[in-house]
Amino acid sequence: MAGTRRKASKPKNDNKEFFEALKLMEEERGIPKEFIAEKIADAIVVAARKDYGGNDIVSCVIDTENEVFTVTARKTVVDEVLDPYSEISKEDAAAIDPNSVENGFVDIRLDPKKFGRVVAQNSKNNFRQGVKEAERGQTLAEFQSHNRELMTAVVERIDPKTGNAILTIGHNEATLPKLEQVPDEELREGDHIKVYVVDVKETERGAKIMLSRTHPGLVKRLFETEVPEIFDGTIEIKSVSRQAGSRTKIAVWSENKEIDAIGACIGPRGARVNKIVEELAGEKIDIVRYSDDPKEFVAEALSPAKVVSVEIESEEPKVCKASVPEAQLSLAIGNKGQNVRLAAKLTGWKIDIHPESGFYGE
Repeated sequence: MAGTRRKASKPKNDNKEFFEALKLMEEERGIPKEFIAEKIADAIVVAARKDYGGNDIVSCVIDTENEVFTVTARKTVVDEVLDPYSEISKEDAAAIDPNSVENGFVDIRLDPKKFGRVVAQNSKNNFRQGVKEAERGQTLAEFQSHNRELMTAVVERIDPKTGNAILTIGHNEATLPKLEQVPDEELREGDHIKVYVVDVKETERGAKIMLSRTHPGLVKRLFETEVPEIFDGTIEIKSVSRQAGSRTKIAVWSENKEIDAIGACIGPRGARVNKIVEELAGEKIDIVRYSDDPKEFVAEALSPAKVVSVEIESEEPKVCKASVPEAQLSLAIGNKGQNVRLAAKLTGWKIDIHPESGFYGE
């Protein structure tokens, strides 16, 4: 019909599937698609070089933003072709590009899909190696950015022989050794848990990540997460001592005398500390007030026992004697010495417990 105009069709993008695959890999592995594209381009250039007698005349451009994927071989225009891999006659060059004779070279477009099997295989191997290096580098960078911090992990499986837990953290896989798991805590596949990154080291075999659920730093970071006043610095955690799976003592302090540091950590009706206890599978937590006065600090650290007095016996090494009512003696010492041992770690003082009367009962 007269006056009817046909809409111009959009140029077909033969590489659409390729770029969609790049995006998918970026989402699944967490590696930027630009990096993957760079590795693919490098692999193609290295592999295609073998099809051109080892001459470095092939270039590959992968533009992820505009979804352009081109591979070209640049040949020199000559009167007499001596090396068919890198040279081309004037007649053949002019047929490809009329300006080639004047420029002295011609760029020949290549189809990556038509590369030989060997070229394709070499490209794949080089690419895989590049992706492995990228994954190792990405893993190292991610864990280094969280060193001495908390990370959320999903339990993938438990090794039946060693008891080690294989975890997924983001796009990475890591191991939580049996010795770094809380005693009597039963981890199951699919569990979401918090782990503490103790250390990150770069080795020849890749990143070595040390994870723990028994480290005192785990408790400290959990309090920072649950107590805003600790996170913003209003309340300071001075020290932490821990017997994982059983009991933790944590000393807190605030420069602002109007702030109840212990109360803030406990939270309304114990909501804040209860969340931490739940994450630690019921581990008991004693929150005590820190003091610069060692006598006061030691007395606080022996909580829940009531201390009558503390006497400093030696400054170096730090040794003190704490007196408690005879009825409080077993509470101050704790089951198998746990309470006094944790108090000593918390304060840095060796603590000798004595009954107030000066005499031990039966």
